[in-house]
Amino acid sequence: MEQKIRGGTSLTDHALTAGEALLTHWQVKSDYRWDAGAALSRFLEGLKHGQILGIHCPQCRRTLVPPRVFCERCFRPLEQWVPLYDTGKLITYSVSYVNWDATRRRTPEIPAVIELDGASPGIGILHLLGEAGGSLSEITARLGAGTPVQAVWKPAAEREGAITDIRYFRPVGG
Repeated sequence: MEQKIRGGTSLTDHALTAGEALLTHWQVKSDYRWDAGAALSRFLEGLKHGQILGIHCPQCRRTLVPPRVFCERCFRPLEQWVPLYDTGKLITYSVSYVNWDATRRRTPEIPAVIELDGASPGIGILHLLGEAGGSLSEITARLGAGTPVQAVWKPAAEREGAITDIRYFRPVGG
């Protein structure tokens, strides 16, 4: 069946401002709440108390962070919580002189993937690095895959149960 396209008249600025077209304004109320779910809620509660929690899969024998309710490899439910260290090593990183809104930064931000001690090899969390140097050459001279890092926490009274309870990870040693 062929669809017939009918012509129309485009609205103009004049039609809208002169009242020749119906125009209405309304305020959208779109309040919402986000539920972190069972596994992530417990992980965030651990952060509030200065502890990083992982979850262990008895079938695959992997310890995962961030935790999840089932193993994505063997689809087994996960219930064995384990405390992890707030130390680890750098898997990879990027040096960014651009903000989220494409404006330039004077000092770089360094997002990184960190393999936490106590988690399975290759399992990492994304977080920021700090105290890594000021210039690009200082940063790249100091950082590389395997660089040991440690979490820098907010003071206990300021923690709220968010990933930002860890301010950043900093290189340690060397």
